[in-house]
Amino acid sequence: MAELRARPSRLRTASVWGSGAVLGVILVQYGTGWGSDAQARAVNDLAYLPVVLLTAVLGLRLIREGGLDRRERRAWTLLEVAFLCQVAAHVVALVQMLRPGLPAYPSVSDCLYLAAIPFVIAGLLLLPAARRSGAERVKLLIDSLIVVGGACMALWYVEIGPLLRTSGIDPLVLAFSTAVPVADLLLVWALIMLLLRRSSAGAAVGLLGGAMALKVVADSTYAIAYVQFGFAFRPGSWPYLLWAAGSFLMLLAVHRRLGQDGPARAERPGRGRLGWLPYGAVALASGLLAFAAREQSLFPLGGMIIGAIAITALVIIRQMYAQRESRRLAVTDPLTGLSNRALITERLAELVRQPVRDDRHGAVLLIDLDRFKPINDAHGHEAGDAVLKAVAVALRKVIRSGDTAGRLGGDEFAVVLPGLPTRAAAEGVAQRLVDALRTPVIFGELLLSVEASIGVAFHDETTADTEQLIAHADAAMYAVKRQGRGHFRVYSPELDTRARDAELRRAVDNDELVVHFQPVVPLSGGPGLGVEALVRWNHPVRGLLMPGAFIDFAEETGAVVPIGEWVLRESCRQAAGWRAANPDAERLRLSVNLSARQVVQPTLVETIRDILAETGFPADRLVLELTESVILQPSEQTVARLNALREMGIGISVDDFGTGYAALSYLRSLPVTVLKIDRSFVAGIDTDPDAYAVAEALVRLAQAYKLQVVAEGIETAAQRSCLADMGCGYGQGYHIARPMPGDALAELLVSAGLGHGRQ
Repeated sequence: MAELRARPSRLRTASVWGSGAVLGVILVQYGTGWGSDAQARAVNDLAYLPVVLLTAVLGLRLIREGGLDRRERRAWTLLEVAFLCQVAAHVVALVQMLRPGLPAYPSVSDCLYLAAIPFVIAGLLLLPAARRSGAERVKLLIDSLIVVGGACMALWYVEIGPLLRTSGIDPLVLAFSTAVPVADLLLVWALIMLLLRRSSAGAAVGLLGGAMALKVVADSTYAIAYVQFGFAFRPGSWPYLLWAAGSFLMLLAVHRRLGQDGPARAERPGRGRLGWLPYGAVALASGLLAFAAREQSLFPLGGMIIGAIAITALVIIRQMYAQRESRRLAVTDPLTGLSNRALITERLAELVRQPVRDDRHGAVLLIDLDRFKPINDAHGHEAGDAVLKAVAVALRKVIRSGDTAGRLGGDEFAVVLPGLPTRAAAEGVAQRLVDALRTPVIFGELLLSVEASIGVAFHDETTADTEQLIAHADAAMYAVKRQGRGHFRVYSPELDTRARDAELRRAVDNDELVVHFQPVVPLSGGPGLGVEALVRWNHPVRGLLMPGAFIDFAEETGAVVPIGEWVLRESCRQAAGWRAANPDAERLRLSVNLSARQVVQPTLVETIRDILAETGFPADRLVLELTESVILQPSEQTVARLNALREMGIGISVDDFGTGYAALSYLRSLPVTVLKIDRSFVAGIDTDPDAYAVAEALVRLAQAYKLQVVAEGIETAAQRSCLADMGCGYGQGYHIARPMPGDALAELLVSAGLGHGRQ
């Protein structure tokens, strides 16, 4: 099928270049000067025919099969009428050549050539272009009229004016001869409008513009030579060469547009490279005026002309200065004087458009101030503004002259670094910024201290657009905030929030997660055994990952909800299997961590009830461990869910107690049954009396609230002994047993004969 589609395309391309080769005989004729005027005219008219015929045929096919939208189809339909007029003009010219004598001027073929121009103008104006506001359209119209005004003065001086001054000329000849430069002038206007609008049909529009430009130059050259000097170019001379090249470019334009898929898309309007055209037209008009007045005396005409030129120049300079100032205000943050979001976006777009090279690197630094909001809240916006201005000064001192530093809004800044010799150079800039922004800001009698978290992202094959580049820098910056703030980090794929979130969720679906179990034993001996379920990620590339490598991120993105459900289901399933296989494990108590994200889920109670029913694990043997962040100021809905779980017989434990800010009053109001002392309070109790006293106070506190106490992180026999002496009921840690897979724990239960009693 692809070969069938490619065959007509190859045939069309061969036809286009074949007709161009036929048209090339005019170039040969120009180079050799072969033949008489009649022979040269015959060769010229015959060589044109394949090109104009093929242009009309392809134009008709483009209208019927090119997939154009309605506006573009109208434009090419008008251009097709112009192509047909050109075909008719060349056919008539061949017929006229066969007749004896010269045809009257203007001939039928001349009129057909002229008739094609209005259709070309209308077609060019209707081609798709960038959408613009009303003010932008008015400015565009004024700019184009300025250019046309300059061109009009030139044509009037060298062509139209001398024609009108010619005496004894036939009115019909005068009208036609004047109509040609006027039509060309309108064609110039349409061409300028097309260029300034930045039409998006790509190469096709560029080729059309080139064809029209060559035609205008050839027409004007021919007319000026004839009117000013009475000289007529013979066929085969260089104006004829320009006409031939213009016709071939028009054919190429139709061919290229026919090769494009679907309708043309309008680009966003931007700063074009043709903004100088209106000023060039004014300069042309002023220069022409000065040239025309070169033989006039300075009084009165010469001085007036010089004054007009000077005033025009001053108006242009003032306008350029006003535009520059307007541009500066439009892209500058008023508080800091740095670039604003608009200019940063523009610079990022320029950076992304640059090709990726090994010896040149581009980077963006996204900067977020740490501890800025407390300054603003405590000391007012004036203090906050002082900090922002100080940050701007620091940025200017660190970056190079070609870099761009800007404020995106609030306390967020960005730096665009193009053309770096190495990636290490960007990291050096980031480190210098981190150091510079640690300098305190003096505000009155206050010393205000801030730091910055900086994310660095490089433009490479993974950054197709500015949004992706900013997303990478943003991911790196938030990774810094998660890891303690006040430094920088370079983006790497594992920091991609969306990708990592999707990877974590796939880990659940692909059974990449595993559960290990750590025994919890009575410290004073006797029966009773518990286990805590601890999740691991058996990553297909990075190997077995501990919870610290992914749980915090999962909590942030919400992936911890499906992970937590999986862990609870899998833990209950395995524990139920131990109970069925080993009667000694019937009294085994299973502890599973419940994340803050899970606690706020409205379906929490129903989910846990369904898991217990599915696995057959009894509710009164399950303990759910909550972090202190859940206990601190719980909502009414949270309290209701915890009470519902407690009514089912499920135990509620506070994990890592003492590391946060949980209010003691909530231990009484919430249905808590177990208090777990964090490992930081266990370390040193066997050597440090103060550490022993603090740990003992926590145990007494739990006993006062009639809670069971579990100590984490027991590393030595002396620590276990101390905890038993102070009345701590249960403990876990590497001294007792390391976390182990479920089958290993099942063997431990069988070999030790544990499980009786009540924990």
